[in-house]
Amino acid sequence: MRRSIVLLTVGVTSLAVALFGLPLAVAIVAYAVADERTELAHVANVAALSVAVDLARGQPPRLPPDRSSLAVALYDSSGRRILGDGPAAADGPVIVALAQPDDDNQASPVETRDVVAVPVSGEDTRAGVIRVSGNMADIVRSVALGWSAMAGLAVIALGTAYLVARRHAGRLAGPLERLSAAARRLGDGDFTTRTERSGVPEIDSVGGDLDSTAERLGSMVARERSFTADASHQLRTPLAGLRLTLESALDTPGAEPRAAMAEAVSAADGLERTITELLALARDDPDRERTGCTDVRSVVAAVVEEHSGPLTSGRTVRITRDDTTPTAVVSPAAIRQILGVLLENALQHGAGAVQIVVRDLGALCAVDVTDEGTVPDEIATTLFARRSPNATGHGIGLALARSLAEAEGGGLVLTSGRPTTFTVFLPTADRMSGRTDLTDL
Repeated sequence: MRRSIVLLTVGVTSLAVALFGLPLAVAIVAYAVADERTELAHVANVAALSVAVDLARGQPPRLPPDRSSLAVALYDSSGRRILGDGPAAADGPVIVALAQPDDDNQASPVETRDVVAVPVSGEDTRAGVIRVSGNMADIVRSVALGWSAMAGLAVIALGTAYLVARRHAGRLAGPLERLSAAARRLGDGDFTTRTERSGVPEIDSVGGDLDSTAERLGSMVARERSFTADASHQLRTPLAGLRLTLESALDTPGAEPRAAMAEAVSAADGLERTITELLALARDDPDRERTGCTDVRSVVAAVVEEHSGPLTSGRTVRITRDDTTPTAVVSPAAIRQILGVLLENALQHGAGAVQIVVRDLGALCAVDVTDEGTVPDEIATTLFARRSPNATGHGIGLALARSLAEAEGGGLVLTSGRPTTFTVFLPTADRMSGRTDLTDL
């Protein structure tokens, strides 16, 4: 593109120079010839007048001093050269001038391409013709000087056009090349790529659209990856329950298979519900308007019921709730997933009994999940950092739970490390109407 812009600009400039320069070059030649003839006629008239004055006074004729390179000669009435430089005998222009009739001694000069002959007035036989011839080299030199000046101006014009074209080509092609490179990086999977602004509105508009596309693609891929990791994490507990039910039935001789199958179907229903909820949460718009109300107490009871098997194996769970606890303006699926993560976290990393407290904070509903374990101070600040599912310690569950709570307009914090207490804040109708902000608590 750079080369095309430069060549096009230089070509247009060359055409303009040629269209204006060629006629001007011809005009310079015509002007040089006309100027040479004018000078020849002027010198011839001055010389003729000077000789006529000398002859009228009875003095020997003299040619005026000529400082130019012109050849000036005086011929008598018989055509013989008397003074000056020129042919010894009269040539064509001189003969024509001698043959002109003397009309009150006002004969006209005779001009050819490089010779001017002017008759000299007077009765003296020496009053013949003044012949002045020019030097073609003077004309050539004058034309060459004009053409050289034109050529210099043409070179300056072409050089200026080349520099301006190169600068503007860089200004236009550079952003397009960077835009093309950004598009290639985006095609290679680098969704963090962003374009630079060039100051050209059209190119910046394309760059802005490309940035928006990269951001949307990055968000989409991030959501897909996050969903894959979250789904694998959240499906572990239902799968573990299903496997435990089937293994228990296999290890119990003579056990009623119908009861085992019923428990397996219930666990499969839990798997299906978990997948459905995760898909709904992954596809939901975080900026949607929330109008549905959820009874937090019933959701807490249902989640505890789902985890009753693992929690009651040497562990106890206790729910404390206030009958006046308001309903939360959140998705039931989000609450189930958040509480499921917290209960699983208490089972795997906590100790002792688990207590769930549902509190009414007016504009917010708070759910505390407490166990008898402790959280060391050195890892308290990194609990909610998303990690690999295969990493030791608190994997991706707490990060998922916090992101779900924040997407619903609430929050999740570690309120105590000894004993371990996580608190989920859920917005109520008062909060959604703008009465209270989470940072006010």
